[in-house]
Amino acid sequence: MAGIARSPSDPEVQSTGPSSLGASDRLARGLGWFSIGLGALEIFGAERLAWALGLRGREWLIRAFGAREIASGMVSLSANPNPGIASRIAGDALDILVLLSALRRDNPRRENVEAALLAVVGITVLDVICQKGLVARHARPQRGWRDYSNRSGFPKGLAAARGAAQDRAGPLSGPSAGV
Repeated sequence: MAGIARSPSDPEVQSTGPSSLGASDRLARGLGWFSIGLGALEIFGAERLAWALGLRGREWLIRAFGAREIASGMVSLSANPNPGIASRIAGDALDILVLLSALRRDNPRRENVEAALLAVVGITVLDVICQKGLVARHARPQRGWRDYSNRSGFPKGLAAARGAAQDRAGPLSGPSAGV
């Protein structure tokens, strides 16, 4: 980078390697940013969204969902995105329930609700794929209980350890050792 004062002893980057982020981590990061953007839209555009979906009077709910989206997005951008993606999946379920309630025949914006429902279902599929990938990538391998029944704790074996204390007569050994 030009314009940065560097010491002559500072190491130089000779080449770059692959990212330490896997595909599921990158997807989680993208979903996190998407969630923050959607949350901001829901908070600041609640009236327009309520009108577009035929949900007038539920602006408070749309704003609450926006706050949830932003929180989920921030956690999805953290070092451990699993809780953020899991919270996105739970939020998607709530979004689907609210959209299904707006899918009434008397709703003049029914087509908009259908499009929104299709988009939420698509994003939910991405969230589930991401969650499965994160769990597979970051889970510890399942191992059974380790069997130490064949170990004695004695480096030369139990037979060699038997009687070793009696063979070593020290200053505290013998009949006068007991006080």
